[in-house]
Amino acid sequence: MRKKRPYKGFSLTEVLLAVGTLAIGMIFIAGTFLAGIHLTTIATERTVAAVVADEAFAKIRLYGLDPNLVPNLLTRFEGLNNSIGPLEFAYPSTATAQKQYYWSALCRRVDPDLSSRLVQVTVFVSRKPGSGTMYPGGATRPVPVQVGVSIVPGVGNENRLTIDTPGEEAFVNDGYTIVDNQTGWVYRVLQRDAGAPNTIILDRVWRSALADSVWVVPPPVGGGRGPCIAVYQKMIRF
Repeated sequence: MRKKRPYKGFSLTEVLLAVGTLAIGMIFIAGTFLAGIHLTTIATERTVAAVVADEAFAKIRLYGLDPNLVPNLLTRFEGLNNSIGPLEFAYPSTATAQKQYYWSALCRRVDPDLSSRLVQVTVFVSRKPGSGTMYPGGATRPVPVQVGVSIVPGVGNENRLTIDTPGEEAFVNDGYTIVDNQTGWVYRVLQRDAGAPNTIILDRVWRSALADSVWVVPPPVGGGRGPCIAVYQKMIRF
């Protein structure tokens, strides 16, 4: 008798394993695309921020500032020059309806000698997601605010600060950039202490002998993504 030739094919188990492997691979590929989009957005914003900062420094040189600048204390540029208009802080500078990027500046006299014109200028470049977005203090654009802090005593706490005023801990979140009011030094917040929500951990040791306050660009009223993209510093002689 003639024997029947057995049919060869894939079993249901093999098909399911193949589909599962393909699905896992597609998930990894999709995650790579999302990460690439995120990194591309960050790179684009950093590039724009550098251009905005250059324009900000040029405008600060052009408009100048009040010579009666207090030594070793940061002061907002708006308080040192009354002739600059609010639209000058927006980017792009052209007459467009939508302004997405804004800059603000803090100034600090480096030399206590009043005849010295050397000033440390710190520029914050931030994004504003919508025209109706509001910020703490009634600001219509992202601007740095002053937050009272104190040093955490004890060995091993050299890179920790406590936010003194209740409610202001919401102004400083993970990844934010802060500037010391006394020295103008720039620090990055790594994270908030898990056991103490009003304590922040910095990326390096606190170098100032005192800690009275820091400057930071807070999130919008009601919460949201941190607006500050980058912080730049330059010494300018007026």
